[in-house]
Amino acid sequence: MTEPADILVVDDTPSKRYVITSWLRRAGHRVSEAATGAEALDLLARQDVELVVLDVRLPDIDGFEVAERIKADPRTSAVPVIHVSATAVHVVDRTQGLSRGADAYLAEPIDPDELLATVQAMLRYYRARRRAERLAGRLTRLVETTAAVNAATTLPELLRRAAAGAARVFDGPAAIAAASATTGAIAVQVDVPGGAPHARPAWPDRFAEDPLGGEIGTDLFRQESGPWWDGPVWRVVARAKTGREPLHLAVPAAGFGDDDADVLRQLGQAMALAVEALRSYDEERRIALTLQRSMLPASLPVFPGYEIAVRYQPASERASVGGDFYEVVAVEGHLVAAIGDVAGHSLRAATIMAEVRHALRAYLAEGHAPGTTMDRLNRMMLRFLPEEIATMCLLRIDLATGEAHLANAGHPPPLRVLGGRVRLVEGRVALLGVAVPHDAEVAFTLAPGEALVMVTDGLIEDRGHTFNEGLDQLCAAVTGVGEGDLEAFCDELLATLSAGSRDDDVALLVIRRVTSG
Repeated sequence: MTEPADILVVDDTPSKRYVITSWLRRAGHRVSEAATGAEALDLLARQDVELVVLDVRLPDIDGFEVAERIKADPRTSAVPVIHVSATAVHVVDRTQGLSRGADAYLAEPIDPDELLATVQAMLRYYRARRRAERLAGRLTRLVETTAAVNAATTLPELLRRAAAGAARVFDGPAAIAAASATTGAIAVQVDVPGGAPHARPAWPDRFAEDPLGGEIGTDLFRQESGPWWDGPVWRVVARAKTGREPLHLAVPAAGFGDDDADVLRQLGQAMALAVEALRSYDEERRIALTLQRSMLPASLPVFPGYEIAVRYQPASERASVGGDFYEVVAVEGHLVAAIGDVAGHSLRAATIMAEVRHALRAYLAEGHAPGTTMDRLNRMMLRFLPEEIATMCLLRIDLATGEAHLANAGHPPPLRVLGGRVRLVEGRVALLGVAVPHDAEVAFTLAPGEALVMVTDGLIEDRGHTFNEGLDQLCAAVTGVGEGDLEAFCDELLATLSAGSRDDDVALLVIRRVTSG
């Protein structure tokens, strides 16, 4: 037995209309009536109809044209049309009716069983087509939502995109909740498709249930009330890694079918995988950042006659942590400073940075000159870290005279600034990790009042300009380093050159020789 349907009967003869509508109503269908073509089209524009029984001979617009208009409207193009007629019964009439939009053609007198069987057949195909189109649309929106969610870089952004996508997929409200170590529990709801996602201040108790028991998997079940709306809901709970807080996704149960359950389950699984990927990324970044910060000096030595300021800023939340570092130590009456950058952006880069820094400190403790130290570092990397490369500037200054020796292995050139004039300290050799000599040094004297600015490439390189353009900007920005507070200068320099989101971390080291007297 076919489920009841909303059917429109169009006939200008009241008695015929009465007979047909009676048969359909006795079969359980809900029937609307129209006496003219214009009345039928107007009714179709205002309400949903699943089938039209249409007389061919109408007083204003013939049934052939009415059928054409029904099929031409995207909103009603799939609605089945059954032509009925007592006069247009010839082959040419049937051919015209079927070619102009009718899905079936019955000649009067009509047998009630034949009419009901035809209606049942038309509804069966119409509902199958509508179900397929509905499922195809939801699967398309599911793919779009999954792509949008996987492009998110933070958990709040991911959940907003997921809630908005779920509302579009299921054409109604949607709610989602998840948690991470950095953000805690977050719950987001969308009230209508296309509406703005809004966060809830608390995680509802009804979302705290974990039917998976801490294991990996996906569970779909119906419950009698939703997290933020009344009435029954379908909820999916999904986890992509054992022991993690699961993801919860809920939509109203009204109109929910077997196909919808499969789509909701797939959406929950995709969202859980995206959340887990983001959690893993955040954990690695947090570990790398902790390691990187732990490798930087906790405090700086005090050198009479010299001022030193340092800064380290990690890359934006959207970028991986790199291997930038700096070092400042006192060695037998000398100020020794280094700044460097291990290639790559990952936990491994931060780990390699730690190895390079420890080796550097060991060579400095032996009292080697900058060039010799750099050459030994290079040989160490070639032997023990053959797949890695790094850049580094190593400087040693005689505290009494200001005489300086500098070795530069592929690093951005330091800047000497005195009286507003900026000069580059040239003399770079190859990067560390390249099998060539690295013992070359550049000698100069840091005059009273002169400052030396050393940076990693994160402060210079940017997608919007070349390295040389970034270096020119840096030169223009450091002219005032010889005056005023050095800490304030560093803050202003970073604010000027690294405003907004960056793809690389930044280390900054500034040394200024105090003017005598």
